[in-house]
Amino acid sequence: MTGPLKNIRIVEFAGIGPAPFCGMMLADHGAEVIRIERPGAMVHNKDALARSRRSIVLDMKKPEAVAVARDICRRADGLIEGYRPGVMERLGLGPDVLLGDNPKLVYGRMTGWGQYGPYAHTAGHDINYIALSGVLHTIGREGERPVPPVNYIGDFGGGGMMLAFGMVSAILAVKSGGKGQVIDCAMTDGSALLAAMTWSNHAIGLHDDEMGVNLLDGGAHFYDTYACADGKFIAIGSIEPQFYALMLEMTGLADDADFAAQMTCTDWRTLKAKLAEVFKSKTRDAWCAIMEMTDVCFAPVLSLAEAPLHPHNVARKTFIEMNGAVHPAPAPRYSETVVDAPRAVKQMGADGADILCGLGYDAGRIEALKAQGVLG
Repeated sequence: MTGPLKNIRIVEFAGIGPAPFCGMMLADHGAEVIRIERPGAMVHNKDALARSRRSIVLDMKKPEAVAVARDICRRADGLIEGYRPGVMERLGLGPDVLLGDNPKLVYGRMTGWGQYGPYAHTAGHDINYIALSGVLHTIGREGERPVPPVNYIGDFGGGGMMLAFGMVSAILAVKSGGKGQVIDCAMTDGSALLAAMTWSNHAIGLHDDEMGVNLLDGGAHFYDTYACADGKFIAIGSIEPQFYALMLEMTGLADDADFAAQMTCTDWRTLKAKLAEVFKSKTRDAWCAIMEMTDVCFAPVLSLAEAPLHPHNVARKTFIEMNGAVHPAPAPRYSETVVDAPRAVKQMGADGADILCGLGYDAGRIEALKAQGVLG
């Protein structure tokens, strides 16, 4: 594939969630990503997280398969694994072994809790990681329980994307003469980092340590979602005074003295109730006709079915279709570098023989590995 990461080879030990997302990010931008799968593994051909890979199936219970994996990693710039601490070491594929084979290897480890710490060897999911980092406490309505933000923050923002950034950074360091190294990417750490502005605002007194009462968490009447007459929703983000004034003008509230003191937070609940009644008087489409593409800072809240059809997303090609499924397109965009369209998911292991040929294995050896059940 073409892209800014062309000629970079990454080995991905197959898993779920954040590690495959990291592999997708790197592959989207031109890296060759070789996915090592277990026998019997199934990946749906509509899975966006598995796109643009070559794959090989190896039975890692067999020493011969471990030897093949080591051969693949000798030719790689980076490795991604998302297992609990100690799993790769028990397979005989830990950092000491693989960096011994390939001193320039960047060994990326994706976990929830990190490679060390009291929780390191316990199970968890996104909701647990962002709970411990303090992020979940910031998401929800006043007086109610915290709301899980799907698994966007821990798994993908603070996990997979953070690891992709770390991989590229460390590979650049190697290209500049540095050594290979291990990246300990923990979703607790990554999600905490994503909340850097919230921590800063709290430190300087601009964010209270409770949910739903702050500027950006739904506490303010001018930064929230509102129901419309048809049961659909709109999103308003009129923070700056000029945008706020325009929002009041377009809602017919410009002469309402109650709205004059925008930042008086003790009035926000009352003003939100009044604004909710106004927005409920028209359908979402009617509000779009009034406010869309103005400086109100407005957008309709679109469903998964609606978003790919919106004219802005169509114009930017924000979504693509592969194997009959809608996928988010690779991002960000480059002014000079051409990036190939993502490749559809193939059957797992379809590239095994080709990958081994590229390592110098001859046909007889490849057939022997198949016969032994090493190569799927």
